[in-house]
Amino acid sequence: MKKNKKGIEFLNQLRKIPIVLVACEKSGLSRNTVYRWRKEDKNFEADMDTALQEGEELVNDMSESQLLTMIKEKNWSAISFWLRHRNPKFKDKLEITTKQDTDILSTEQESIVREALRLATIGQQIISNTLIQQKNESTTNHNTGIDGHDDQGQKS
Repeated sequence: MKKNKKGIEFLNQLRKIPIVLVACEKSGLSRNTVYRWRKEDKNFEADMDTALQEGEELVNDMSESQLLTMIKEKNWSAISFWLRHRNPKFKDKLEITTKQDTDILSTEQESIVREALRLATIGQQIISNTLIQQKNESTTNHNTGIDGHDDQGQKS
């Protein structure tokens, strides 16, 4: 009885926020209990996977909505992010050229390719971190006025 009622409540919370720990806290269950149920009950495992997927889709929809709002506000980072991820003309490109007509890479060439791929990955991480930081700064600026007072007139 408890498993059914609490399990349903947990799955509903997971659909809203797809983080197991948060759903556990909101439904009054421990993570150990949830993972034990998942291990022992294949139906619960499937329901949990579905709830996680639905929750992730909800967060994705909300994120895209926020991104579109930022684009409408002419936020350059949001515009750039959208174009790089949605339009093939603006995707980040990595071009590697060689003068040799061989299918086998030399050790030096292989090293260059590995380094180029490593740098491309770092570049993507920097771009993602920059967008997150700008979003956080944007949120902070909305909560604090130019005069340094927040919405309740408190000095920040």
